[in-house]
Amino acid sequence: MLMNHPRPPHQTHTDAGLAAVLRVAVGRLARRLRAQRPTSLSLGQSAVLYTLIRQGQLTPGALAEHEKVQPPSMTRIIAGLEERGLIRRTRHPQDRRQQLVDLTQEGRDLVRADQRLREAWLTRQLQDLPAEEKETLRKAAEILERLSQS
Repeated sequence: MLMNHPRPPHQTHTDAGLAAVLRVAVGRLARRLRAQRPTSLSLGQSAVLYTLIRQGQLTPGALAEHEKVQPPSMTRIIAGLEERGLIRRTRHPQDRRQQLVDLTQEGRDLVRADQRLREAWLTRQLQDLPAEEKETLRKAAEILERLSQS
């Protein structure tokens, strides 16, 4: 159930004020969604699984670049996921020096279960909103997606 909270004291009519309000709101929502996660994976591990389900198999270097982490950090993330049986590494067909990382069926199932739980929680929260607020969120979601890609 959504609770009505007074607007933050920030001035939202300036870009800086809007940025502050968005940062706090998006951060809080992200924490609430993370709390719905069914696994004990780290955020980095979850991010890699989600990237692989969206992008398909990638090299460790491409994963590191996509997730904005250093290659040694990605190596540790990949090792942990492989140890849990959630990903597998195979040789790159064109470059034998490279490896490709892909999800196992167990990894795919885990991501789908995670998506279902978090989307069900968010769906329950959205049910109490009036139609015009839902439409505002639809538009905001498109804008937030563009911002996240910049």
